[in-house]
Amino acid sequence: MLMGEFEHSIDAKGRTVLPAKMRDEVGEKFVITCGTDGCLFGYPQTAWLEFEEQLNKLPITTNPQARKMNRFFLAKASECERDKQGRFPIPTNLREFAGLDKEVVIVGTGKRFEIWDKAKWNAMNDIMLDDIDATFASLEESGLSL
Repeated sequence: MLMGEFEHSIDAKGRTVLPAKMRDEVGEKFVITCGTDGCLFGYPQTAWLEFEEQLNKLPITTNPQARKMNRFFLAKASECERDKQGRFPIPTNLREFAGLDKEVVIVGTGKRFEIWDKAKWNAMNDIMLDDIDATFASLEESGLSL
């Protein structure tokens, strides 16, 4: 399971570092793509294949929302490979999408990880903490117990 929060920078070549604590779980090759809330999603190969299978089951020929979802995640998806130091390149189009400039935060979220611009992550954290009790209450109604 991918978890934790790690701060890194992006170098002049557009690379950042996959946290050492995530490397075994993620593997040498993985996929990054556009994510929700203005971040990027990163998937180990097995998790990406599971997600891609779900996308391929969407009724893209008959449902415009399914086509949008399919395009959103697949069009900009990029396979990445980390080097021996754990660095991997983030393609320019994905850096632009997520507003990644210099400082990033890599966050483990279970089967995937997210890559955030540090300032955007800090703002998202503030929002999450402001309404965390309401969020917990809402999810308890859905069957989540803490």
